[in-house]
Amino acid sequence: MNSLRALLLVISIIFFASCGDEVVVKPAAKLRLQYPLPSYKTVNIDCPFQFEKNGISSVVIKESCNVNLEYPKMKATVYITYQRVNNNIEALLTDAQKLTYDHTIKANEIFEQPRVDTLHKVYGMFYMINGDAATQSQFYVTDSIHHFVTGSLYFDAKPNYDSIYPAVVYLRDDIRRIMESIKWK
Repeated sequence: MNSLRALLLVISIIFFASCGDEVVVKPAAKLRLQYPLPSYKTVNIDCPFQFEKNGISSVVIKESCNVNLEYPKMKATVYITYQRVNNNIEALLTDAQKLTYDHTIKANEIFEQPRVDTLHKVYGMFYMINGDAATQSQFYVTDSIHHFVTGSLYFDAKPNYDSIYPAVVYLRDDIRRIMESIKWK
């Protein structure tokens, strides 16, 4: 009986002594993704427009002057669509804006950044969509008379804004560069 009490006493001492350890707070871990500095080249395709693209993306030309810029390491694609303006500029603008604002269901906020280049006759809007929406960035540009180009960024993953945020920031800069470098032929 004494050995049982002694055993319980030893177990109790070990149990209570182990509970007194000081709690050590660990620093918050942050995902660090680094992407290469962008190197831009002009994409000169057999279409009524040209633009500059980042060297880490590959160009896939689709029919009717639609272009996909694929970023395989980020599992992302910028879909660029070209349309001729045929006295339908209002309908094209409405469709482009509706496409963006259809994401308000999942988006936390949508920021607009206008594009006005009177020298090259390129006018448009860049949209930054924050939140778990299907797309994180969209844009349209036009000369209001002949050409209308839209672009959308999509990832090949379920949208989780916190996880893809570093790639979103990097690719938004690329999309701005596309918009700023578009020239009509």
